[in-house]
Amino acid sequence: MAWTVKFTSKAAKQYKKLPKAIRDNIDTLTMEIRIGGPVRGNWPNYSKLSDTGHHCHVKKGQPTYVVVWRENKGQIRFVEVTYAGTHEKAPY
Repeated sequence: MAWTVKFTSKAAKQYKKLPKAIRDNIDTLTMEIRIGGPVRGNWPNYSKLSDTGHHCHVKKGQPTYVVVWRENKGQIRFVEVTYAGTHEKAPY
């Protein structure tokens, strides 16, 4: 059974403003979350923030781009992307 991945309205607006190469990386990451779940240890810049929170730097350098997501333990296989943007403004 696949995971459901949704963007918050704020994260969706942030996503639309990102460069195409970064959006492509985020698309690949969310596809892998849908298939394999929220823990993405196969990505080199992934780390778990808390029991339900996760983040991954989808592009290192200047600027560094980050995606932050959380699992919803109350719903079966649901992940919500809460931030997509530069490292400087990431909420973690």
